[in-house]
Amino acid sequence: MQLLLIHSDYIEYEVKKSTQVAEAIEDSMKCGRLEDALTVFIAVEKEDEVNPHEVVKKGVSEVEKVAEQVKTSNIMLYPYAHLSANLSSSKVAVQVLTAMEKELSERYFVKRAPFGWYKAFKISCKGHPLSELSRSISVQNKEGVSTVCSAEEKPEVVSEALKAESTAKSYWRILTPEGELHEIEDFDFKGYDNLRKFVDYEIAKKREVERAPPHVELMRRLEIADYEPGSDSGNMRFYPKGRLIKSLLENYVVDESIKVGAMEVETPLMYDMNHPTLKKYLDRFPARQYSIESDKRQLFLRFAACFGQFLINHDMTMSYKNLPLKMIELTRYSFRKEQRGELVGLRRLRAFTMPDMHTLCYDMEQAIAQFDEQYNMCIRILNQIGIEVKDFEVAIRFTRDFYEENKAFITNLARTVNKPVLVEMWDKRFFYFVLKFEFNFVDALAKASALSTVQIDVENAERYDIKFVDVAGAEKRPIILHCSPSGAIERCIYSLLEKEAMKAERGEVPMLPVWLSPTQVRILPVSEKHLEFAKQIADKLHCRVDIDDREDTVGKRIREAGREWVPYVVVIGDKELETGRINVTIREESQANRPKTMEMSPEELDSRIQAQTAGLPFRPIPLAKMLSLRPKFI
Repeated sequence: MQLLLIHSDYIEYEVKKSTQVAEAIEDSMKCGRLEDALTVFIAVEKEDEVNPHEVVKKGVSEVEKVAEQVKTSNIMLYPYAHLSANLSSSKVAVQVLTAMEKELSERYFVKRAPFGWYKAFKISCKGHPLSELSRSISVQNKEGVSTVCSAEEKPEVVSEALKAESTAKSYWRILTPEGELHEIEDFDFKGYDNLRKFVDYEIAKKREVERAPPHVELMRRLEIADYEPGSDSGNMRFYPKGRLIKSLLENYVVDESIKVGAMEVETPLMYDMNHPTLKKYLDRFPARQYSIESDKRQLFLRFAACFGQFLINHDMTMSYKNLPLKMIELTRYSFRKEQRGELVGLRRLRAFTMPDMHTLCYDMEQAIAQFDEQYNMCIRILNQIGIEVKDFEVAIRFTRDFYEENKAFITNLARTVNKPVLVEMWDKRFFYFVLKFEFNFVDALAKASALSTVQIDVENAERYDIKFVDVAGAEKRPIILHCSPSGAIERCIYSLLEKEAMKAERGEVPMLPVWLSPTQVRILPVSEKHLEFAKQIADKLHCRVDIDDREDTVGKRIREAGREWVPYVVVIGDKELETGRINVTIREESQANRPKTMEMSPEELDSRIQAQTAGLPFRPIPLAKMLSLRPKFI
């Protein structure tokens, strides 16, 4: 169950039209109003069907806690399907809603809006720190098991590595650029608040999200992405602006990988779970799989490009002269059956786009050298995307033996980013790698998400029978590096939106990098007589430019451009028509309530944008140039 709780001055609604699942109601429920109310928007979900009694109990408890905090005795229960893409049946939803109404009515004055009706509503939020809260309620079945399958579903496939990860004993330390290892409790985190949050998140391993992070509202308001109710949870829809941003990021990361010698390939989305090498690999990878049946075979949807590329490597003829050998695939999509409570917005998905590069190396010495090169490549790539070193925290994971043999190298990884990093060490190797790093973004809710990563794999060359001929003519197994130069593309977008949301919270002006902005320049003609000149200016700009020709006031259109984070805004009036020069509002140099404007020629503006986007992928604007011709997606 998903709850959105608003402490409101008032909430009122009026039913308009019934849907096919509308409950039968009396006239008294066709409209309603409450003053000084805790309005509880509710979405009952599919997983709640296994134990409606428990979800009612937990839901009532959460509502009571918040009602006590905000000191109100009036509660409005309002069914709101838009909080979830995984809704329960209408029968269960009504059952849960009426049961909550009954229980809460014993202690509060409660009104309930009807289920399954289109309704108009007005609400006034009080605006204090506790006036907007969200809660995610998860339930267990009667045996206390959290993961539930219906009679038609097959049990979730959980790898041996995932089981091992839950029981593996880790030694956590802070490694400084000077090479000192500190116990967590002994390290002084003063000046390293973000690292402190990251350490707490990693050690607690609490992945569930209790409320929606800021990027969820932004991804919808900016018309980038949204939940897809017609699919499984964690499978998103992307609108034209979002598809543009994704495409630019995808092209950039693949292009950068090709520049360092990677060959682009493409491999299948599904594989035979009983293929001998794949079955062994599944048990060594800490991820949950989607499994399906076809022609009496049990298949799984890939969670990475590893096995597809390894099967190619198995069939290749290679010598030491070919190494290091790199392959890159942009997996649209990779699939992981992430747990329900962890899925929110773009942060963690079940279907995601992952640039996946693998490097075959002659020996460990070459593997370490490649690891170092790719570590620095990942820093450059994230920086260009808009995620700088100061924006992420580094985790380095290794076996104790590897650390003892390579202390100087591992210390240099911390020295490269010039700040303390979190390290995790195991006495025993549980996975296929001996060394791994991740760059982790910590969001507004203090939840961390891995972006770039590189791993040194010492198992899979043997498992997949991958060989090359060495300088002496003998067959030898390579060491394999796994690298995602940016991490999941969707997670890059999440990180950018979260970063800008935190900037806005500090009173700074949020924006996407110019090369990723769906509209790079917006031109606002003051009136219809200025429209033709606006079109002439647009034709001189070699970028994504649109024209706001709507009949709204100039002030409203300027505010709208600001809400869309447009980097450059040009207003065309009589003066511009007369002089041919333009006044440009420059977002990245503006402050809140104090825009920075400069007078320049169209050619000067074009040169400025070309300098900012030189060498980066470009695609034309994905929507109609005239805003009056555009639909609204949200």
